Amino acid sequence: MIIIGLLAALVGPRLFGKVGTSKTKAAQAQIEMLGTALDMFRLDVGRYPDSAEGLDALRDEPSGVEKWSGPYLPKSVPLDPWTRPYEYSSPGEHGDYDLSSNGADGTPGGEGENVDIVNWGAGASGS
Repeated sequence: MIIIGLLAALVGPRLFGKVGTSKTKAAQAQIEMLGTALDMFRLDVGRYPDSAEGLDALRDEPSGVEKWSGPYLPKSVPLDPWTRPYEYSSPGEHGDYDLSSNGADGTPGGEGENVDIVNWGAGASGS
């Protein structure tokens, strides 16, 4: 029993660190997937959904939009891995659109698990 307890004490923290890393990677993958859907919307409609239409325009046809050929997502717009909606704006401050998650803490900025996951900047994809 003591040996099992020692092993759990040594391995447990490393496993919990992997959970945070996997959530960050999942958010990056979802942002890429949403970016692809946004690009398909743009190819059909000629523009990205505006901020008022939001990401819901990828599933439900916005009123007054011609040439919409969606839905562009097979399921509803996902929440980020921390169960919060992704933040979307178009036009964006960093490109045609900005798409982001504020990480584990839900506030802008941060490091580690709390880092913002965005579609712009170093290593980002999209717009």
